[in-house]
Amino acid sequence: MKFISWNVNGLRAVLKKDFAQWVDQESPDILCLQETKARQEQVDLPAEFDSYHQYWNSAEKPGYSGTLILTKEKPLSVSNGIGMEEHDTEGRVITAEYPDFYLVTVYTPNAQSELKRLEYRCRWDKDFLHYIQSLEIKKPVIFCGDLNVAHQEIDLARPKSNRKNPGFSDEERANFTQILEAGYLDTFREFHPDLEGAYSWWSYRAAARSKNIGWRIDYFCASPSLRDRITSSTILADVLGSDHCPVKITFQ
Repeated sequence: MKFISWNVNGLRAVLKKDFAQWVDQESPDILCLQETKARQEQVDLPAEFDSYHQYWNSAEKPGYSGTLILTKEKPLSVSNGIGMEEHDTEGRVITAEYPDFYLVTVYTPNAQSELKRLEYRCRWDKDFLHYIQSLEIKKPVIFCGDLNVAHQEIDLARPKSNRKNPGFSDEERANFTQILEAGYLDTFREFHPDLEGAYSWWSYRAAARSKNIGWRIDYFCASPSLRDRITSSTILADVLGSDHCPVKITFQ
C-alpha cells in the first residue's frame, strides 16, 4: 500500500496545477492533505478522485487551515479533532480507523512570527501526543502531515540563523523529541538517518526551492510495532504545486 501526505497550501489552487493528474498517476491508497483552505461544498473534485472516499475537516474560519483524507478503502470509523474544544475549531486533525491501525492526519499550528503563538503551540503538542497515545491503547497509530517543526539541525538548510524562529525553537524541537521518546518513529530517519539536504518545505522568497534552502517539516510517524510493515519512506521533492512537497511511505 502507498500512503502520501501533502500540505497543498490551498486545495482549489493546487487543482489548477495538474494535481488531479498527479493523483491519477501516483494512485495512492490513502492521500492525506493539509491546509486545504476550503469546505467540501466549495470544491468539485474531478473524476480522478472517484475511487476515493472523502473525509473533510474544515476550519470554522473561511479559507484557513483544514485537512482531508482520501482513501480507497473505507475506514471502520472516522472522527475529526482530538476531543478538545480549544484545538478543534481549525480543522487540523482527522482520524481514520482501519482493521489493524489508526491513521491520523494533522496540520500542526505554527508558532508564528516572534513565537507569539508558542505557548498555545506547546499546549497543542502536549495534547496531541496524549491523543495519539489514547488511540495506541486500542491499536497502533500512523500519523502524518505538516508538523511545523524541523527536529534536528540536519532537517533544515540554515539551522544557526533559524534557532529561535518558529518551527525551530528549542521548545518545539523538545516537544518532537518527546514524541520520539514516547516510542513513535520518524519513518524518514529510520530509512535515511544521515541524509542531508532532504527537505519538504521551501519559502517562496529568494528562489529558496531552486537553491534547496528548505526545511523538513512534513512527516510520517508510526508506532514501533508497525516498523517491519513500512518498507520505505521518501520525500517527493520534485512534485510542484505548493510550497511543500508530498511525503510518502509504502506499507505492507
